[in-house]
Amino acid sequence: MFSHFIIQILETILSISNISKRYGKIQAVNGLSLEVKKGQVFGILGPNGSGKTTTLSIILELLKANSGNFRWFGKPPSKESRKRIGSVIESPNFFPYLSPVVNLKIVADIKDFGYDDIDRVLTLTGLFERRNTRFKTFSFGMKQRLAVASALLGNPDVLILDEPTNGLDPQGIAHIRELILHIASQGTTIIIASHLLDEVQKICSHVAVLNKGIKLFDGKVSEVLAISDSYELSAGNLELLTNSVKQHPAFQSVVPGGDKIQVYFKDAVDPEELNLFFFHQGITLTHLSERKRSLEQHFLELLDNNK
Repeated sequence: MFSHFIIQILETILSISNISKRYGKIQAVNGLSLEVKKGQVFGILGPNGSGKTTTLSIILELLKANSGNFRWFGKPPSKESRKRIGSVIESPNFFPYLSPVVNLKIVADIKDFGYDDIDRVLTLTGLFERRNTRFKTFSFGMKQRLAVASALLGNPDVLILDEPTNGLDPQGIAHIRELILHIASQGTTIIIASHLLDEVQKICSHVAVLNKGIKLFDGKVSEVLAISDSYELSAGNLELLTNSVKQHPAFQSVVPGGDKIQVYFKDAVDPEELNLFFFHQGITLTHLSERKRSLEQHFLELLDNNK
């Protein structure tokens, strides 16, 4: 039991406990608590002004919280823990007339790292062939990738990205998405702040939803996507089917639609169990289609409930 507890402690990369931050009358973050485990791609999702960037700035010690605390790798933040964290918080900012190699040498000097990691991070971000090209000639997507490369110097355990696809065209978004997934596949824990639901759904393993500084949801993305929003059903006798489904213990509502009905349930319902439920009532289904709830639907429901 004791050894299992130690393993759990070691697996916790970031622990945020009841953090709050106020700017005058604006409560940017309100009693936020979160845990990020090793190997997760953790998305902090919310509309503009929800407290995402403020939260990242606090855990990177760029801002001081009014109350609460956080721990990196099971310990209070320190110079040692900061060396294990790479981050991209603002827009890419490098010397325009210098090449990626020279710019990264400057970053390495600031971080007190050697130069032997530069080729690796340029290769990883797909910029090695452009390593001697001036930064000013780069597209915005390439600039963003160079910012990620600079954050990866020293091979950090954690990579923190604030709106990494903001302002990019579809091709640039796809490049960043593939890059993040590749970095994560190598065991790096990644924390992303974003307002783009589609990207969070495609990239993240876990998500926390914030609105007005308050956490509305915290859990696995797969659990949200596994929630059945509704079932589309049909049988030889629609009237009998409609009356029968109302007897189901999880029944919420039914919407008729031609030769089918759309049924909503209060709780998750297994399709096999649903089929068996009707069979026991003498009804043979001719059509059963499960409709999964999207992350967007769940997100909008949470925001609607938090007005």
